[in-house]
Amino acid sequence: MLVKKYRSLLTGLIMAVLLTVNVFPGNIPAALAAHGTTDPKAVSENSFTAVPDTPAAVHGKLHVNGPSLYDCHGEKYQLRGMSTHGIAWFPQYITLDTFRTLRDDWNTNCIRLAMYTEEYNGYCSGGSQDELKSLVQKGVDYATELGMYVIIDWHVLNDRDPNIHKEEALQFFQEMSALYKDHTNVLYEICNEPNSSVSWDSIKNYAREVIPVIRANDSDAVIIVGTPTWSQDIDQAAASPLEYDNLLYALHFYAATHTDWLRQRLSACVEHGLPVFVSEFGTCDASGNGRNDFQQSALWLRLLDDCQISYCCWNLANKAETSSVISPGCSKVSGWSKDELSECGKWIYEHFRSVHTR
Repeated sequence: MLVKKYRSLLTGLIMAVLLTVNVFPGNIPAALAAHGTTDPKAVSENSFTAVPDTPAAVHGKLHVNGPSLYDCHGEKYQLRGMSTHGIAWFPQYITLDTFRTLRDDWNTNCIRLAMYTEEYNGYCSGGSQDELKSLVQKGVDYATELGMYVIIDWHVLNDRDPNIHKEEALQFFQEMSALYKDHTNVLYEICNEPNSSVSWDSIKNYAREVIPVIRANDSDAVIIVGTPTWSQDIDQAAASPLEYDNLLYALHFYAATHTDWLRQRLSACVEHGLPVFVSEFGTCDASGNGRNDFQQSALWLRLLDDCQISYCCWNLANKAETSSVISPGCSKVSGWSKDELSECGKWIYEHFRSVHTR
């Protein structure tokens, strides 16, 4: 009996040491550690506690008041981050190390998960919906573990009118909002860039069906609504806003194409009281390619920072196009040196590092 007693004690001590140094597979997840427990049953499946001293831990649940985004302390707060390219095409950047590099080295506090709906292998055009939802969930989980804010983006583009895939959108956002209803770091972008001849009234009708689905699970979720003409006609939203709170209206710009005239429109809409989120911008032209215009980019970001308008840069990928921030010859998914960044990547990296984010 004595031998068994000491053997049991020794075994317990060894297991404790191994767990402490993370030798055992399945070491304690950060989500459990954040709750001060090693028992998964003690933490509900969808509960959320932000990792201390991270953006989401410090600023908590965000809300919209007037034209501005505020944190849980009632202070204005600005999200600055990167948007992925289409996650179906560049899934390799949905990793914990990628997001950690963006948080710690690039000084960002937000990641936007762009899930195309209509394009090749899109959610509504032959792509595996289960695989795409899994990628979105991994992205949210990694952002959550790092205490970053995360935008789930229903990336309308070639479908033009979000009503074309409205039923799929309703199901998707019902699922996502049910899954993340207890998270304080998740925002929902319900239609990326309505375009061509799609009217603001048509977008509003779509939003009036999607927003209640999200709000049924998360009554105060922050939701971003796209605007006509590739999310440039925010003046139409200012003239006739939706009848919900905690909404932001998307403005997208590409600096070599959209210059003073669109900045003037933004300034007028903000003065009118419209809450705006620049959920996508590029330093090049509107094709995502062509030349960079860093002078216009600087004017844009100075205005956004002065007005404390949140923004995400397009795009996190190594695609051979001007707007991708990783050099096409670089296969690394994290820890990039400046030499491994594209021309626009080097510029936006320096900008993010020059501003106070947390």
